[in-house]
Amino acid sequence: MVCTNGTHLPNLIFNYLNLYIQNSKMGFFSNIFGKKPAANEPSWRVGGTEDFMMLIRVYYQAVMAANFGLRDFRMLPDLRVFKQTMKVPTVNNRIGIGEKNRCRKMLQEIYGISDNFFQEIDASIKHRCKNLQAMQTYLMQFQGFAQELMMLMGNLMKWKFRLPGFLKGALLRLTEKSINDVMTRNNWKEADVQKSVASVRRYAQTLEYSQQWMTEFVYNVIILAKKEPKPDATAES
Repeated sequence: MVCTNGTHLPNLIFNYLNLYIQNSKMGFFSNIFGKKPAANEPSWRVGGTEDFMMLIRVYYQAVMAANFGLRDFRMLPDLRVFKQTMKVPTVNNRIGIGEKNRCRKMLQEIYGISDNFFQEIDASIKHRCKNLQAMQTYLMQFQGFAQELMMLMGNLMKWKFRLPGFLKGALLRLTEKSINDVMTRNNWKEADVQKSVASVRRYAQTLEYSQQWMTEFVYNVIILAKKEPKPDATAES
């Protein structure tokens, strides 16, 4: 299949979302933050979609480590790599506190993520995770939520992905409108869209994420994916 501008961005989003839900070791951090990129290493990776997704993973693991007093890094693979690579000191002999603060600061400075975004994550985990078993269930639910949400938005916002990168305000408003439609509109014609909308609504209600949070998450993934280098139009995928 020939890649075109119409298919490039949704495919990128799905590819990077798959990276997010996999149990990655996040080894690229050593290249990004530990040394300057090599001559043949693409500089566009710094602060890109892959980094954003992995920092999100680190934040979730840091919050859970702090809340439950976890010390076994086998349960926290991304957090372990982040802590070692960034040389984050342990605060009050507890894993997660210092790492959470450092990760939050990086997401804010690199991507402009709002305080509310983190507050909703903290509140969601606090309300839904009362023990380790609940934590594991929560992570599986959140993975399903993120995947279902981005697949649905890729379906609903196909042409909007083609907006020039400098029209960020317009893209943010379109993303916000699309999220609002997902959460309030009931007259969807396609059966698969109806099913996906219902699934996203259930996840959002269960995990207690607002439309504002979903808008910020989706918008940042789209903006970052638009910055990734486009494949050769003549290449087959």
